[in-house]
Amino acid sequence: MTIKERYDTVIRYFQAHIPVAETELTYDSPFELLVAVVLSAQCTDKRVNMVTPELFRKYPTPKALANANFADLFAQIQSISYPNNKTKHLLGLGQMLIDKFGGEVPMTVEELVQLPGVGRKTANVVTSVIAQQPNMAVDTHVFRVSARLGLTKKATTPLAAEKQLVKNLPTELIHKAHHWLILHGRYTCLARKPKCDDCGLTHLCTYYIQQQKRLAKKATTKS
Repeated sequence: MTIKERYDTVIRYFQAHIPVAETELTYDSPFELLVAVVLSAQCTDKRVNMVTPELFRKYPTPKALANANFADLFAQIQSISYPNNKTKHLLGLGQMLIDKFGGEVPMTVEELVQLPGVGRKTANVVTSVIAQQPNMAVDTHVFRVSARLGLTKKATTPLAAEKQLVKNLPTELIHKAHHWLILHGRYTCLARKPKCDDCGLTHLCTYYIQQQKRLAKKATTKS
């Protein structure tokens, strides 16, 4: 199977099985999505969605966030991982949006990564979700699933995986493929106990094929 055939097969599968692929974070504006993605670092979307309704009610704009009291903002997000650092990031993020970007969320990766708490992955998420830009955010799910399915080869870093995925995916599908890989990793291709019986891609999954070979070898040794 060529790399193009592999990608085509995976794309057809996801188009059929995950026709609606979008972020599970709840938001109503680019600003809210940006804040939610910053909060979601090493935290579940479910937990973030429990916190953000009240957070956005209290701090609905970059100006309100920039003027927040540290202790009050910390109290709002303390159930989320690393609340101390994220409180600092959000305060700085709100202030920079006011000072440098006129209170608007910029829509290029180069500008977004200037904001406190915003790395390449977060910037890729915001630009791909809001503007459908062909940017691939590689989180732990994308990194794992793309490697197991053979979409990436010997990619030892998220950036290396991102470059391979962007190179081989149709440009118009990159923003959607990000969600396909995340959702597949979140609900089917789990890290420790993948639900291979529920997956229709096992015939090309390098992880599954290796596991089957190990089981076969183990059975042969026992017999």
